[in-house]
Amino acid sequence: LVLELNQMVIPSYGTVPDQQNLHTPEWVDFDDKPDSLFFKDGQRRIDFVLVYEDEGKKMTHKRSDRKKQKRKRQVYESNLINNGLELEATRSVLDEKLIFVKVHAPWEVLCTYAEVMHIKLPLQHNDLKTRDSAFNWFSRLFRVDENIIKPEQEFFTAPFQKELLSNFYIQDKDTFFNPATRSRIVHFILSRVEYATKNNVKKFGINKLLDAGIYKAAFPLHDSSFRHLSMDPNCPSERYLLYREWAHPKNIFKLQPLDFIRKYYGEKIGIYFAWLGFYTNMLTVAAVVGVGCFLYGCLTKDNCTWSQEVCDPNIGGNIIMCPQCDKVCTYWNLTITCESSKKLCIFDSFGTLVFAVFMGIWVTFFLEFWKRRQAELEYEWDTVEYLEQEEQVRPEYEARCTHVVMNEITQQEEYVPYTACGKCVRMTFCTSAIFFWILLIIASVVGIIVYRLSVFLVFSAKLSQHISGTEAIRKYLTPQTATSVTASLISFVVIMILNIIYEKVAVVITDFELPRTQTDYENSLTTKMFLFQFVNYYSSCFYIAFFKGKFVGHPGSPVYWLGKYRNEECDPGGCLLELTTQLAIIVGGKAIWNNIQEVLLPLVKNLIGRYFAAARSEKVVPRWEHDYHLQPIGKLGLFYEYLEMVIQFGFVTLFVASFPLAPLLALINNMLEIRLDAWKLTTQFRRMVPQKAQDIGAWQPILQGIAILAVVTNAMIIAFTSDMIPRLVYYWSFSVPPYGSYSSPTMKGYINSTLSVFNISDFKNASKPFSPWFRNQTTCRQVYRDLRYPPGHQQQYEHNIYYWHVIAAKLAFIIVMEHIIYFVKFIISYIIPDVSQKTKSKVKREKYLTQKLLHEKNLKGVTKNMGKIADKIIKGADSTFQHKDE
Repeated sequence: LVLELNQMVIPSYGTVPDQQNLHTPEWVDFDDKPDSLFFKDGQRRIDFVLVYEDEGKKMTHKRSDRKKQKRKRQVYESNLINNGLELEATRSVLDEKLIFVKVHAPWEVLCTYAEVMHIKLPLQHNDLKTRDSAFNWFSRLFRVDENIIKPEQEFFTAPFQKELLSNFYIQDKDTFFNPATRSRIVHFILSRVEYATKNNVKKFGINKLLDAGIYKAAFPLHDSSFRHLSMDPNCPSERYLLYREWAHPKNIFKLQPLDFIRKYYGEKIGIYFAWLGFYTNMLTVAAVVGVGCFLYGCLTKDNCTWSQEVCDPNIGGNIIMCPQCDKVCTYWNLTITCESSKKLCIFDSFGTLVFAVFMGIWVTFFLEFWKRRQAELEYEWDTVEYLEQEEQVRPEYEARCTHVVMNEITQQEEYVPYTACGKCVRMTFCTSAIFFWILLIIASVVGIIVYRLSVFLVFSAKLSQHISGTEAIRKYLTPQTATSVTASLISFVVIMILNIIYEKVAVVITDFELPRTQTDYENSLTTKMFLFQFVNYYSSCFYIAFFKGKFVGHPGSPVYWLGKYRNEECDPGGCLLELTTQLAIIVGGKAIWNNIQEVLLPLVKNLIGRYFAAARSEKVVPRWEHDYHLQPIGKLGLFYEYLEMVIQFGFVTLFVASFPLAPLLALINNMLEIRLDAWKLTTQFRRMVPQKAQDIGAWQPILQGIAILAVVTNAMIIAFTSDMIPRLVYYWSFSVPPYGSYSSPTMKGYINSTLSVFNISDFKNASKPFSPWFRNQTTCRQVYRDLRYPPGHQQQYEHNIYYWHVIAAKLAFIIVMEHIIYFVKFIISYIIPDVSQKTKSKVKREKYLTQKLLHEKNLKGVTKNMGKIADKIIKGADSTFQHKDE
């Protein structure tokens, strides 16, 4: 259908052989009006700007190449004029090589393409009464002043039809199509007008001309400077208002003017900031609970009996631990872990369990309430039926449609870019490429593990620990800590390098897939990028949480990695602290890197551009030239902003049991992120082409998948990474008879009971330490919380009954916790409808009005005309019968 419409509306133009037949833009001089958004006549609005370098002044290409480029550009501009657009060319004020071609779409062109694109436009004012929320008085404190940014009027809308023009709410033809809609229509035309024909294949679209360097830029105009109001009285200065009331840091605690953002930048930008603001608001609740759990851990750490035993010189001071590596490592005193055990008491407490359960339920509330909010925005922003009616085929897809197939639904022939076999080949190639890169990431993770194992030996030799030593630094700079921190830093660097490479690879793979629409393209790219980022960012965290220290054997029979390196054990304070360290380095480093990349880079580039254009301060520069010197937003728009926030969402939910302060840090980051993104869009980048978007696309199922996985990971972190389950088993079962000697449940004796005994005479020559033994002791304690029978027992060094009780308790805990949370999630999802009753009423009212105003009116006209025709037929029949009777 779209192809048929394009053939009707857009004539097919080949390269015109006769130079005199080409239409050219009207050339004018700049009229010294820097804030003007109109052609020189002051009547026709500039809807788009094309920028190119005068081919006659280019010195970087061959003469023949310059002539070809000029020819393609002239044909393209001629075809734009043939399609009804009006063009006006002006030479640059600062650089005489640059030419700015301003594009204007007249009323007839706007109406024609509004119908082709199924753009919804207002029918009449929304007459449904809205009830103020009970919290309206409170939210008003954080809203933007309505006297500065007036609320948008609500209309019932319908897809535009030219023949029903009189039914639409038109007060002024100049304002009926707002600037964002005008720019979107013009960009639609620019993307489909051809500029050459080669081997019977048409080449068309502004994107290809930009890639070929024929045009240097193509963009809609900002309406004013962000620093001051426009001097043009007809300009609303919406950019200035957005900067002042949205992007400025003083508004960090204010709600966002979403309708105004949508009006200026389009629905795609609006839905991103709506989602980010909603996510940030929901994080407030999670942050409060997380801080409460953290404070609970801080207040109860002094009552942590097992930590007191570790630090007690009469208990922990008399416990000698076995070496943690072969030969170069020495024996060490348990009191070395005193500081880390105190820290562990803060995070590994009962509050952590409560918080993990809370976050499993919180994420469900977040997703369900976002669905309701998204449904409201879909209606208010006229995107309810966008995907079915309005989305257009990508020009790149149309250009490859050479194969004819039969549509099963319409039973008509249609053109597609590849056959079923070709599609299978493309999918196989793309899938193979994705798996190759995922295996490459896994290989890098294995490399980091090998680094950990090999460097631990070096740090153990250099940072030698003597049992009798009293150095203060020994409490903090242990071989485990040094290995963990350096490995985390290297892992972060590797992650960033692989990200840069894969971003380009993912785009190439998606281009090769050739998705049909822009939404399909972005969803396909989103899936690839997130799958890669998931493995890239989270693999090291999964390793520390669930694999490190779990398969180490015992001193007499250690497990080796790759047959050479002894498998690494957890830090004496436990792997939970190491997981927190890994998260802090990756999340913190990622936030710093993103801020540098997103904010400083465009700022520095713009400053350099202003420095080299020193003449700007002396000459009056038009609006289009100001905007040209800003940075382009990029083809993927806010894709990387979404990706950054979804990765953060994963860290906040998947591993929150190891760090309850994660939601607080995410909340602070997001409050800044909203204003930084807003500042970047309004001050550093050219205005984006406004685009429609019904929802957040493929990110929605990704968020739902993370929410489901988060329940499992947090349950497993509590069960297998923390010491909560072993402590509870000891408290209720092994501190009292028949296994314990205390009359009532207690945590006393926990440390001595959970550290297995090993006879040093059982060391193999390959792992026996070089350092001599002392104190005439014949045993050492093996890995922290390794539950084995002592030497001399008939099952020596085998796991004891306590171990199997702990395993059973861990598995039971995971099953119970998962089922409880999933059941609560199911109930919440069932109770909270995806669309509120208020929104349903609005949708029904709009459909009713559309039918009444458009279809019934047409039906009456048709009935009236049919009645006249029927009367004529009856009269004709009567006269015929009369003639026969005669």
